[in-house]
Amino acid sequence: MLEADKVFAGSIPENYDCYMVPLIFAPFAADLARRAAALMPIDILEIAAGTGAVTRELASRLLPAANYVVTDLNQPMLDFAASQQAPDRRIKWQQVDAQTLPFESAVFDLVFCQFGAMFFNDRLSAYREAKRVLKPGGHYLFNVWDRIEENHFADDVTNALARLFPDDPPRFMARTPHGYHDTALIRRELEEAGFSRVTIETVTAQSRASSPRIPAMAYCQGTVLRTEIEARAPGRLDTATDCAAAAIEARHGGGAVAAKIQAHVILAAV
Repeated sequence: MLEADKVFAGSIPENYDCYMVPLIFAPFAADLARRAAALMPIDILEIAAGTGAVTRELASRLLPAANYVVTDLNQPMLDFAASQQAPDRRIKWQQVDAQTLPFESAVFDLVFCQFGAMFFNDRLSAYREAKRVLKPGGHYLFNVWDRIEENHFADDVTNALARLFPDDPPRFMARTPHGYHDTALIRRELEEAGFSRVTIETVTAQSRASSPRIPAMAYCQGTVLRTEIEARAPGRLDTATDCAAAAIEARHGGGAVAAKIQAHVILAAV
């Protein structure tokens, strides 16, 4: 992962929430929130909350006595998430690095994270920190994307941009969001960090949009791909988006489109 892969700034947070969240994050946010609520936690820490897709799903499911700390490394993403959340005395917003959590040990019943582990520079440190702040009997719940070939729109866009920029293809999606999919590695790292009873479930869903341009906009203008495209061809963001849309239309049709998305859901106990 490059350091620039973590910079979601400018208009990216708004486009991310407008396009990416309903396209690929919403089904898994509902799934993760359901799993989190079933554990009946009181003290909860969310890591890498992004624009708050899971936060919005989980808040309504929590017990009235819950204390919910929502964090992200990226302040613009966290600011956007807070702006989209109804006022709730149970929720506290805080900019936090998952690898150096500013909390005392053994204070949370649940630490969870939606599609954030792939962005950790040092996953073992992040996992050890998650374990440290969990109470005995607590849980670490998170998900990661499966390999890019199992996530068709992401694969379509990545391949289209590789054809547009053959000398230096933008590889953000394959490199980072879809770069941490080896379940044996995930299990090994969690166990090395001290977790026990690690369970991993692969979940498949459908990504749906009203036209091929929606996923093209989502990936090209709502992720760090935008930064990569603009670095290679200033002023050609719309051209790259059109190229991605054409590739999606060629594979999935010109009207409403649907494609496979797949992720791993991991639950580890202290």
